[in-house]
Amino acid sequence: MTTVSPELDERFRTAAAASGLLDAAFDVLSDTPIGDLLVGVTDHGVCRIHFDPDPERELESLARQFGPRVLRAAKPVDRVKSQLDEYFAGRRRAFEIDWDVRGLPTYNQRVLSQLAQVEYGSTTTYGTLAALTGNPRAARAVGTVMNRNPIPIVLPCHRVVGANGKLTGYAGGLDRKELLLRLEGAIL
Repeated sequence: MTTVSPELDERFRTAAAASGLLDAAFDVLSDTPIGDLLVGVTDHGVCRIHFDPDPERELESLARQFGPRVLRAAKPVDRVKSQLDEYFAGRRRAFEIDWDVRGLPTYNQRVLSQLAQVEYGSTTTYGTLAALTGNPRAARAVGTVMNRNPIPIVLPCHRVVGANGKLTGYAGGLDRKELLLRLEGAIL
């Protein structure tokens, strides 16, 4: 069996990404205050942020959604990583990256578009988001969309709270939701 040096391996991954040979690239960020995050990107933008990642399972998920050419490559993820680092350091209040939610149902895309308008340091409710999408009685459906949000933090589902103002449901766990809201000053 022949082994490839880490340098050659990284050059291969970088060249594949630069040549447009990938359907999606991903990397695992292990230095965030909320634990490891898997970040996936396509040519259209960030497509995945996953807490406590299992890279093999996420690779399969990315391949099913975007195509079979998925590779771990740090370079395509650098812009997202940089903005996440700035966000966690308190130097970024809004993300300036495109996001790729192709393949999601139209209603989910509409909810996520409304979610993207919720400003740093503020919260909204599931019911309010439902009303903004034209379905004021669809708070539970909005909750399901939030639970399946493929790009948490960038699409800030942590800013959505229950009608009574309490923290409810978060795919990354309520402790992470609280930490993110405290970071933003939305709760003290």
